[in-house]
Amino acid sequence: MGSFKQRVGCLHAHHSNIAYVERAFALYEVELEHFVDPALMYRVSSDPDFSAADASRKVEEQLEWMGQSGVDVILITCTNYIVLAEKVQLTIPTPVITLDEPFFHEICDDLLPRTLVFTNPATVEGTMKRLYHIAALLGKPDISSLIEVKVVEHAFELIMQGRKDEYMEVLARALHELIEADPDRTLAVAQLSMVDAALQVELETGQAIGNPLRSLMNLLEDWLG
Repeated sequence: MGSFKQRVGCLHAHHSNIAYVERAFALYEVELEHFVDPALMYRVSSDPDFSAADASRKVEEQLEWMGQSGVDVILITCTNYIVLAEKVQLTIPTPVITLDEPFFHEICDDLLPRTLVFTNPATVEGTMKRLYHIAALLGKPDISSLIEVKVVEHAFELIMQGRKDEYMEVLARALHELIEADPDRTLAVAQLSMVDAALQVELETGQAIGNPLRSLMNLLEDWLG
């Protein structure tokens, strides 16, 4: 896909994702511009009159606006935004990169029994459809038999309310419980907001936990290193 150009526009559903992306790009000479809109996800989850088609149109407007602002590449970090963006036809020439694609490629390259952990239940269906679609394109159609999904209940609202310490505590406890229940099973977290908790549990247990930020950083090393 070539190398990144100078200006990268990053679309987030929550401001907490900004620090993760800046960490990934810290070693490279790029200018990051962050576009944050948590209102769309609130409306999708709370307004029964706001349809999936309405949400996709809103994402289309956001991406078109970002492209017109002069960025060279758009990176979408929110899993819900990624799913909605699949349904739109963009007229801008700006390349759009999704955070989950390098993550999914790494999962498909390492075919092991794996538990994929989420905190936002609304992202599970769309994310798994994307994973299985990419797996089929890569000639790995049987990957579904290896993947188990686990949702950490009552966690996502904490991060959306800015209660990151509580979110980290709930998530770290859940990851510890999963490791204790099956130490030989590979774990990965599916959302960017889960990365710090996963890294903390890695240090505490010595067990690697896959995450989309690490996959993005591996890809950036190939492109920009």
